[in-house]
Amino acid sequence: MARNPALALAMVLAGLGPPCQAADPALIDAARKEGRLTWYTTLIVDQFVRPATQAFEKKYGIKTDYTRADHNEVALRILNEGKAGKMQADIFDGFSQVVGLDREGFVTRWSPDAVKTWPKHLFDPLGRWIASNLYVLTPGYNTDLVPKGTEPRTFEDLLDPKWKGKMAWSVNISPSGAAGFIGAVLSHMGEEKGMDYLRKLATQNITGVRVSARQLLDQSIAGEYPIVLQIFNYHPGISAAKGAHIDWIRMQPALAALGIVSITKPAPHENAAKLFLDFLTSPEGQRIFRDADYMPADPGVAPRDPAIRPDGVNFKATYLAPEQLDGEVPRWAKVYEQLFR
Repeated sequence: MARNPALALAMVLAGLGPPCQAADPALIDAARKEGRLTWYTTLIVDQFVRPATQAFEKKYGIKTDYTRADHNEVALRILNEGKAGKMQADIFDGFSQVVGLDREGFVTRWSPDAVKTWPKHLFDPLGRWIASNLYVLTPGYNTDLVPKGTEPRTFEDLLDPKWKGKMAWSVNISPSGAAGFIGAVLSHMGEEKGMDYLRKLATQNITGVRVSARQLLDQSIAGEYPIVLQIFNYHPGISAAKGAHIDWIRMQPALAALGIVSITKPAPHENAAKLFLDFLTSPEGQRIFRDADYMPADPGVAPRDPAIRPDGVNFKATYLAPEQLDGEVPRWAKVYEQLFR
């Protein structure tokens, strides 16, 4: 860090520093002795995983192997490895699967010091998980089929008869599916008013599609659906930058899910896993998330498009921790089965 306070301030204001706080030297030494680690990830390889592992390997000289799968597959692999006494994964990311894996005793409890200055909803005080990035879920719309300025902007707007049969959502049991949208409604309106609203919404003939939120957005871009509910609000910007006629709707409060990272137990390369977790949540690692168009968890690292991050004033969101998602998503899925199937 610059010794001259005025120079240090100038560096901060210019976005040049001070340099990232270094990890604990003893941890670095222990991790380098292990020499490698294995990461089970849900993140997109070309977009984030490869740049992140290359930066980590360049910084610390530790080989990083990775396997990419969806969050349910990641959880199942770790569960099977743990029960067989042959844990291969050192570190993993996802949403709420950490809760079940912790119940089985397959999660190490550890937190890097830096994140303890973050808002408390971004890390587990017991050290089971730390948020690495944020997922804010809102509707999206095809701007050819729904001209800008005519899109529905509130939950109530979705009940307008003109949108009947023109909306779609994913039916995967996930925060980024119908269950997540139902959860956003119930969290905002409460059970009684929320259920009354959902009964009315059920008459709008929303198309259920068994695809991911990203695939659903692509189908909207292709003109299949004018409006898609519960998509990741950073995806339209990525597609629009490539020429797609798509945008997202600041419908609020949005549902915000935490992308989290955890260390397995027993981790074959525990020190390397701790160092990698420290790296992912450091300002340097968080800037890699930003540069890959993900929304960084660190409040000090703004996303490329600052508008996508809820500020609590102009754009509000309900943040749900992994424990809440683990308990609530199945219940919300039952509401979907009751009202929309």
